[in-house]
Amino acid sequence: MVTGGIGEPVERREDVRFVRGLGRYTDDIAASMPGALHMAVVRSPHASARIISIDAEAGRLAPGVRAVLTRDEMAAQDFHPLPVRMRRERREGEASFVPPYMPLAVDAVRHVGDAVAVVVADTLNQARDAAERIDVVYEPTDCVTQLDIAVSPQSPRVWACEPDNICFDQRWGDAAACDAAFASASHVVSERFVISRVATNSLEPRTAVGDYDRMTQRYTLHAGLQSPHEMRDDIATVFRLPPDRFRLVSPDVGGAFGLKGSLHPELVLVLWASRQTGRPVRHVCERSEAFLSDHQSRDHVSDVSLALDASGKFLGLRVSTLANLGAYVASDGLHSPTNNIGGLAGQYTTPAFDVRVQGVFTHTLPTCPYRGAGRPEASFCIEQIIDKSARQLGMDRAEIRRMNMIPPQALPFKTPLVFTYDSGEFESVLDKGLAAADWSGFESRRSAAKARGLLRGIGIACVIEVAGGPHGRPFEESAEIRFDATGRAKILAGSHSQGQGHETVFVQMAREILGVPADDVQIVYGDTDVVAHGRGTFGSRTMMAFGAAFTSAARKIIDKGRIIAAHLLEAPEQSLVFGDGHFSVRGTNRHISLTDVARAAFATTRMPHGLEIGLCERAIVALEKPTFPNGCHICEVEIDPLTGLTDIVAYTVVDDVGTVMNPMLVNGQIHGGIAQGIGQVLSEQIIYGDDGQIVTGSFMDYAMPRADGLPAMQVRSHPVPTATNPLGVKGAGEAGTVGSLPATMSAIQDAIMPEGVDRIDMPATPLAIWKALRIVREKSGRGRI
Repeated sequence: MVTGGIGEPVERREDVRFVRGLGRYTDDIAASMPGALHMAVVRSPHASARIISIDAEAGRLAPGVRAVLTRDEMAAQDFHPLPVRMRRERREGEASFVPPYMPLAVDAVRHVGDAVAVVVADTLNQARDAAERIDVVYEPTDCVTQLDIAVSPQSPRVWACEPDNICFDQRWGDAAACDAAFASASHVVSERFVISRVATNSLEPRTAVGDYDRMTQRYTLHAGLQSPHEMRDDIATVFRLPPDRFRLVSPDVGGAFGLKGSLHPELVLVLWASRQTGRPVRHVCERSEAFLSDHQSRDHVSDVSLALDASGKFLGLRVSTLANLGAYVASDGLHSPTNNIGGLAGQYTTPAFDVRVQGVFTHTLPTCPYRGAGRPEASFCIEQIIDKSARQLGMDRAEIRRMNMIPPQALPFKTPLVFTYDSGEFESVLDKGLAAADWSGFESRRSAAKARGLLRGIGIACVIEVAGGPHGRPFEESAEIRFDATGRAKILAGSHSQGQGHETVFVQMAREILGVPADDVQIVYGDTDVVAHGRGTFGSRTMMAFGAAFTSAARKIIDKGRIIAAHLLEAPEQSLVFGDGHFSVRGTNRHISLTDVARAAFATTRMPHGLEIGLCERAIVALEKPTFPNGCHICEVEIDPLTGLTDIVAYTVVDDVGTVMNPMLVNGQIHGGIAQGIGQVLSEQIIYGDDGQIVTGSFMDYAMPRADGLPAMQVRSHPVPTATNPLGVKGAGEAGTVGSLPATMSAIQDAIMPEGVDRIDMPATPLAIWKALRIVREKSGRGRI
C-alpha cells in the first residue's frame, strides 16, 4: 500500500489554507470584483396577503441606486418558475399540484419574507435605505402555519386555485397484508411523533455574485453550492435559455447540509440584476435575513402503530405522515418526505407495512433536504415506537431489537418497503455498541445519579439508511484525470466539497490507485466551464459515486500507461505489472514510474507510433445499486429535575460505513452529524405564530447547540465492505444525524418516564422537561418541583 493511501488517518490538507485565512469563498470573490454592486431584497411582512400596488419611484431616486426590480419588470422577462426536480401524485392518481415559484412575488405573498422587489446600489447601506422607500400596499388575508389546521377543510387555502392544501398523497407497502398482521397481533402499540422544523444555519450563509458579459451574452454565477451543474441547468430553465449560456463557479463552501442544493430566488435575481445594470451584483444573506428566506427543513407529524405477537416479534407497521412543504415546493422539496421512506423498515424483518405520506402547503418557508433528508425522520419513528413497545411488553430495549434483526445469512434482504439491503452484520454492530457503552452496567449509574438528585437515562437506536441513491437508479458521477508534461496530475471532480475533506481523500485515492505523490496532485471542482459534467455532493454519495468514476478513469490511465511503458521498456505489454506507482517487467528489476510515463506521453519521439499524445482519461459512471450504511447509537443523559436541563454524559456509536477511506475524516463526519441531531432534539425549532410571523428569528430565540453541551464521543467502526462499488464504501456523511435523533430522545424518555412522564416532543428544552415533570408531580400529589 502506498503511504497515505486508502484507510490511513491522513490529516486534511485543505485545512492549511483555511486556518491561515486563505480560503476562497464567494464573498472573497465579490470583494475582488471592481465595481460590484450590492443587492437588497424587499420582503413581505405578511404571511398571506394580496399585493395591491408597488410604488418603487422613491427607491429609484435614492442615492447610489442603479436599479429597482419588481413584478412589473419581471413580467417583461418571461421567467419560468423555479423548477421542481421530482413529482408526486395525489391519491386519485393525478399529478401533484406544483405552484409557480417565481423569483419575485406576482399577485400575492405567501410567507413572511417572500421576495417582492430588489434594489441594486453602489453600497449595501444605500441598497437597504432605498429598499425601505419602496411602498408596497398589501391586503392581508387569513394564513395557516400548522399542519393539523392546514389539512382541515375549513383552513385558509395557500393556493386559492386548489380545493385544499394537499400537494400530494401517496402510499407504500401492502395495506391488506398490514391489516391482516394487525388483526392477528397480540399487541398493538401506537404513538404520534412530532419532528420539529429546523433551520440549517451553515457557518457560511448563502452568498451569490452574478456577472453578465454583454459581449458573450453569458451569465456567470459565483455561489456556494452543492451541485453546480444541476443548478446551472435549473437556472437556465428559469431564464428559458440553453445551459451553455451560464457558468457556475462554486469555490470553497462553508457548509451546506442540503440547503445549498436548493435553488433560491436570489441566485436568479443577482444574474438578472447584473444584466440590467451591466455590473457584477452581489448578495449576502445575513442571519437576520436567512431566517426569513432560507429554505427550512423537517416539520413532520407521524402517527405510528406497531403490531407485535406475544413474544415481541414485529408483525406490521403503519405510518401516516403529514409533511409540511411550506408555501412553495423547493427544488427537492418532495424528496425528503418520500424518497427515504424505506428507512422505516429499519434493520428488522417486519413482514408488512402500510405507509401514507401527505405533503401539505402552509404559509411558511419552503422545506428542503437537511442532513439526512428523510432518513432521521424515518429512523426516529421506527426506533421510538420500538422503545415504547419494549416498555409496554416489559422487554429490554436492546433485546427486542436483537430478536427482530435481519440475520447475516438472510442478506441480501428485500424489505417489504422499497429497499433491498446487500450487506451488513447488524447484530454484531449491536453487540459492539452494547459492550462499548456498558449497557448492562447502566442501572448502577442510574442509581448513583439518583443519589445526586439527577435523573439518568440511556437511549439506543439501531439505524440503517440509503446512500448514493436514488434507490431505483443511482445518479451518475464524473471524474477526469489529466497529467501534464511535468508528470503532475490534475483530478477534475463532478462532486463538490462543502467541508467534508474531499481534497484529502481524493489525493489518498490517487496515491493508493495510481501511486502519484500527494504534492503532485491538484484537485479541481465547482466550475461548470472547467469540469465537463457532475452531479455534485448530497445523500452521502461522493465516495461511492465519484470513487467509482475515479477508479474507472484510473484504470484507463493505467491501461494507456502500460502501452507507453512497454514501449519505453522494450517489453511486451502482457509482461508488465502495475503497483506502487510503477510499471515493472515481471521477473526483472526493470521498471518505470507512472510520473515518467506521463512525461514521456507528451514527447512525440518517445511515444509509440499512432498513439494519441498525452495522458488524460475521463469516466462517467452510474452504479446499479445504492448502499446502506448502518449503525448502533447509544446515548446517556442526566437531567436536573429542578431546572429541566439535560446533560449528555456519554455517547457511543458503532457504524458500518463499508470501507473506511480515512478514519479521521469519517469520525469527524459522524461527530458533526451527531451534533446536528442532538441540536434538534434539545433546542432547535423554528416556531411560527398564528399570524405567520417567525417567532424564532435570531440566535437569541433559535437555540443552536454549543460545544460545551456535547460530550466526548466514542466512535467505533465495524466495516462490512459492499460489493456494489469498486471501493466497497457505504457513505458516512449523514450517519451521525440519522442515529442521534432517535438515540438522544430515547435517552431523555428513559430518564423522565420513571417519574411518570409518558412522552415529550422535540425539542426537549429545559422548560419543556421541567413543565412535564412538574405536571406529573402535582397530579401525583408529590408537590411542585
